[in-house]
Amino acid sequence: MENPFDDTYFMKKALQEAEAAYKKGEIPVGAIIVVEDRIIARSHNLTETLNDVTAHAEMQAITSAANFLGGKYLINCTLYVTLEPCQMCAGALYWSQISKIVYGARDEKRGCIANKTKLHPKTKISGGILAEESSQLLKQFFIDKRNLN
Repeated sequence: MENPFDDTYFMKKALQEAEAAYKKGEIPVGAIIVVEDRIIARSHNLTETLNDVTAHAEMQAITSAANFLGGKYLINCTLYVTLEPCQMCAGALYWSQISKIVYGARDEKRGCIANKTKLHPKTKISGGILAEESSQLLKQFFIDKRNLN
């Protein structure tokens, strides 16, 4: 029997978080962390709400997952995030020793790939899962922002 809990399933959950951010006026990036097909952390950007440039979806998810697990390392965990992590988030993910990162849309300017940010040697990264949906939500957010100003 096929496992219904695949990358698309979990990226849809991350997209729900991104939509929650959008509704709050936050840049719509959502993240979840999964271990053994179980979601242990859900988050979205809170930089505006918390007035904190470090309150990215990934950072919130790392903290939540570490609290859930009772330790700072996210070994055997997978992060699903709607936008490729930035350098700051990739650095935190490096130190968390997360096993896998799956992202939706690429961030050609600020993403960890474009900036050649090192990930932990044991961390696998893949992208493009629901990239169009993730990208469209971000584009719509910035169109809406421009129209309000």
